[in-house]
Amino acid sequence: MPITVTAPQGVLTQAGEREILPRLSAALIEASGATGNSFFNAIVGGTVHILPPHHIYAGGANRPVVMVELKLPNIGLGSLEARRAFITDAVAIVADLCVPGHKPENTWINIVNAPDGGWGIGGKQYTGEALIAAATAAAQ
Repeated sequence: MPITVTAPQGVLTQAGEREILPRLSAALIEASGATGNSFFNAIVGGTVHILPPHHIYAGGANRPVVMVELKLPNIGLGSLEARRAFITDAVAIVADLCVPGHKPENTWINIVNAPDGGWGIGGKQYTGEALIAAATAAAQ
C-alpha cells in the first residue's frame, strides 16, 4: 500500500525527511486495524519526494504544500471513521516533522482506491477478498 509524500525542500526537517514514511506507515496500519499483522505490515511502503520549492503549486500559485497520497485496494481504510483517523494522524505527523511556521492548510492528504482486482504484489493479482484472506491468515 504505497504512500507517496511530496514536499518542497526545506519544509520538512532533516529528521522529518527520514521519519515521515515510517510514522505514516504506522498510522495507516493502526487506522486499518492491522497492527502486528505481518502480511499487512509487509505490503505498506512508499517514497518521499523532496522537490525544489518552485516546483510545488496550489491554487495556481507557488505554495509550500506537503502532499501525502495513499494508493490502496478498494478495501483499504474502508470506513469514513478509518479514513478520518488516518487523515487526523497524518496531519499531526506532518506538523510534527515540519519546520516552524508550516500552516495546516498546506498539508494535503489524498486517498486513492484501486478497483477490485487492481492490486498486485510480486506478479500476483489480489482482489479485496484475497487480501482479507491473506491478512486474516497472517493474524492467526
